[in-house]
Amino acid sequence: MYKRFTLFTLVLLLSQLVWAQRHTSSISGKVTLGNGEPLAYASVALVGTSYGTTTSESGHFRIRPLEQGVYQVRVSMIGYQSIDKKVSISSNQDLELSFVLEPVSSQINQVEVFGEREKQPEKLDAITRLPLKPRDQIQSISVISDVLIEKQGALTVLEAVRNVPGVYTYATYGGVRESISSRGFRGIPTLKNGVRVMTDFRGQGFSTDMEGVESIQVLKGASAVTMGAATDLGGPGGLVNIVTKTPKFEDRGQASLRVGSFGLIRPAFDVQGVLGEANTVAFRLNGSYQTGGKFRDHMSKESFYINPSLAWRPDAKTSVVLEMDYYNDNQSIDAGTVNLSVGNKENQIYDLPVNRFLGFDSDLAVVKHTTFAARVKRDLTDQIYLRAAYFRSNYDSDGIRTSLAAVRSDASQGINVDQVNIYRRSISHNTTRIDKSSVFQADLVGANIESGFLKHTFQAGFDYRTIDLEVPVFNSIAIDVIDVFDTNISNTLPEGTPNFTRTGGTTSFDTRLGLTFQDVIQVTPWAKVYGGIRYSTTQTNSPEGSKIQRSSYWNPLAGVMFTVKEGLNVFGSYTNSSNPRSASVVDVNGNALGAERIDQMEVGIKSDWLNDRLRFNLTLYKINNTNMNLEVFRVDESGAVVSAGYYTKGGNDERKGVEVELTGRVLENLEVVAGYAYIDAQYKEHTVFVTGSAPNNTPKHTFNAWANYSLNEGLLRGLNLGLGVYHLGARPYNDWTLEGVQYHNIDPNTAPWFNKAYTIANAQVGYEFQQHWGVRVMLNNLFDKVGYDAYRSNFIDRIQPRNFSGMVTYRF
Repeated sequence: MYKRFTLFTLVLLLSQLVWAQRHTSSISGKVTLGNGEPLAYASVALVGTSYGTTTSESGHFRIRPLEQGVYQVRVSMIGYQSIDKKVSISSNQDLELSFVLEPVSSQINQVEVFGEREKQPEKLDAITRLPLKPRDQIQSISVISDVLIEKQGALTVLEAVRNVPGVYTYATYGGVRESISSRGFRGIPTLKNGVRVMTDFRGQGFSTDMEGVESIQVLKGASAVTMGAATDLGGPGGLVNIVTKTPKFEDRGQASLRVGSFGLIRPAFDVQGVLGEANTVAFRLNGSYQTGGKFRDHMSKESFYINPSLAWRPDAKTSVVLEMDYYNDNQSIDAGTVNLSVGNKENQIYDLPVNRFLGFDSDLAVVKHTTFAARVKRDLTDQIYLRAAYFRSNYDSDGIRTSLAAVRSDASQGINVDQVNIYRRSISHNTTRIDKSSVFQADLVGANIESGFLKHTFQAGFDYRTIDLEVPVFNSIAIDVIDVFDTNISNTLPEGTPNFTRTGGTTSFDTRLGLTFQDVIQVTPWAKVYGGIRYSTTQTNSPEGSKIQRSSYWNPLAGVMFTVKEGLNVFGSYTNSSNPRSASVVDVNGNALGAERIDQMEVGIKSDWLNDRLRFNLTLYKINNTNMNLEVFRVDESGAVVSAGYYTKGGNDERKGVEVELTGRVLENLEVVAGYAYIDAQYKEHTVFVTGSAPNNTPKHTFNAWANYSLNEGLLRGLNLGLGVYHLGARPYNDWTLEGVQYHNIDPNTAPWFNKAYTIANAQVGYEFQQHWGVRVMLNNLFDKVGYDAYRSNFIDRIQPRNFSGMVTYRF
């Protein structure tokens, strides 16, 4: 054993010696302005590698150690035109270069509203596992950059994803969680850095702070090949990935203060820099504090966020990134308003004045959320690399909320006869969860690997996910009866209100393993073939259950993409998702029916124009679940419809639609983001829902548009103006069940009322001073439109009324 260890040590030392001999070259030089003055803190990077640095106060830079080869050196800095220079360097050479950067009008070069041109968005490979830009992916992917988030002043993920067609609010659950839907599927999963945060399969969403957000990536449609089961991340609706900020190997920072309506006060900062003379280590630290911003009286919000990260580039082929973020949020839960319709058959939502609150001052949601991430990339050759990543999320949420239940009608006393205005109030815990999730991914990735006349871009890897969940359950406490029209409703809990008692709960530990292979084959200069396959296993251990549940399944992906001309691609694809079912889902003979399969087909156009400054995408899709496990019902002796206790195969839930997206810079000083989506979602051949009816909260139409115009010349140089609109179409507040079928307390065979469509307009005016300062004024819901987002009849939450805020930013 000792001899083996000694031999291993000698081999390791020898390899290090060989490595040191091969990596003895360097690139150095100076960056100046046109007048000869040195330009400090400019970014100098070797394109296609993880190597880079920034210039010193004297404008000098040096990148080392390097092995001999050909490199593309890129020098860039905000406010200046970037320069690319291709150089060849031999062994033991110190190559000296000089660059002269010319200023441009106060635009952010290379960075568009969808991210950086000619570069894969940061951490996109956490959800796609391939080194491809969104336009080259076979899936429908939209990216919202920090540039767009900052210009629009978005404070929530919901505000930001309105820039993506076909993505809309499912519910806000009292204004404390951001549940997002797409393509007619309830609450698609929301990830942070590639890991699921709140693992409830119903997609109840979560809130986060936007200061630490580098970008938001929206993948629509099935992602089972890379993410797994339909009940989790690989569902057919898609997913939202929130990407946090990491070091850029630049010395810069900024601090801002935002104040606005409803007592909003929000200081924030973002600082990053390079450590040491070797320029191999960089850090970044950003954070924020917020108080106020809740529009209804008796409601408050206070949050704190911090996001430190560290990047290390030990050599030209290796990069390591470590990061964490912590979010502590305390905000009031809005009891919302009520529907006054007798029998809940029409839309008669009571427009509750904003100075009225139907809950109690003690209604509060408390969230403590911490994420950790470690990413390593090692280039094996110029075309093949190893990638490994570990992500972990600890999500701890609790809260107390008020629930409203209509009092039974009483004609003799005139209670809830003509309109339902008398309600019983009670308090309860608000979805208490201790949710710990982790994922480890490892991939071998190759780009443009030649095999005869074919070129391959491939990925082979695995991922291992764990979910450790505890959901305690507490009793509810009845408090009083109120008239919602009463202007003097008490918002203070009565003296002597008892404490809650824990009545039960669940704990579970899930493990999920996936093996994935993908290959993108360049058949001709104008044709690509996409193929992928995934084998997944899931296992659920529940102390309360009688046995461990296991399932496994295969998911394929196949597609083609044709390049009609440079920048114009036409694509088509097929993939499916699997929906695992427990062993309790059995047929009439007691045999388990097994997993469901959901099939998806997409065709469309992906194109870019004006040197990739403007992108236009068109997608048509059809998603069918034609092999569903449907519960069977029967009529008992009393004539009531009850469950028969078994399931049958059949049914057809269908979603189809079209999505149109235009994003980018039409002119050098005019940016646009626009999109439209049509969704036709229907239940078909169902034992629970009426044929042709739509899932709850599914609109047929959504529309978004935003434009930002900058003045680059004259006395008003630095001024920018932005205007946007967002339209969410009418949508059923609930599902429509068949006669005699009880489901979520719906009155059977009663058509649901529709939540009315709403359109909001936002505007912003900003001014960037030549040196360090910037100011911006943001006006939201300019015309004070009233709209509601509802989760059935439990949370009917009004959108924010007209509000404004002002922000001053100092950059250094």
